[in-house]
Amino acid sequence: MKVILKEYVYKHGVAGDVVTVADGFARNFLIPRGFAIKASAGALRENQHLIEQANKNRERLRQMEDEAAIKIDGAELVFGVKAGKNNKLYGSITTRDISEKLLEKTGVDVNRRRISERPLRELGVHEIPVRLGHAVSPVLRIVVLRDEEIADYLAGKPVASVANKVQQYEYVDVVEEPAAAAAADDEPAAAESQA
Repeated sequence: MKVILKEYVYKHGVAGDVVTVADGFARNFLIPRGFAIKASAGALRENQHLIEQANKNRERLRQMEDEAAIKIDGAELVFGVKAGKNNKLYGSITTRDISEKLLEKTGVDVNRRRISERPLRELGVHEIPVRLGHAVSPVLRIVVLRDEEIADYLAGKPVASVANKVQQYEYVDVVEEPAAAAAADDEPAAAESQA
């Protein structure tokens, strides 16, 4: 179903964009909540001002993402935790923890879903990308130490648990195409029928 967005909708567009979405998503979520209206000839004429402002909104959103990326890129967040002898944490540092610490340090509020998907469970230095936009992906430096090592690290002294542990992560959006999945399922059946 084609709809005209009246507000910014994550991963779909800004106000004024004419987008095609699933019928159920439009009927059950976007239209009842006032985020969109059904795109008809009359609605397109009525909302021409929204459509004209879509480019301005998109450019403003891009500028906000760039400003946030400049503040975030290279920011170092230090976490003090309890860990075992094998450098495994007695818990984990979640994306929510990272998001809260980032807001506290830089003043940039980032949705936790835009930070790496897996929680951190080891001591060391972790370089984690934050997905802000299509072209913008700043990298956070997360330092995970034992509680008793924080003072030494902040004073600039070498700390054994982070000396040689730098782990890099990539942000991966896992979206399986239904047609590709169906084709993969059909291949074994086709091979069996030929045999």
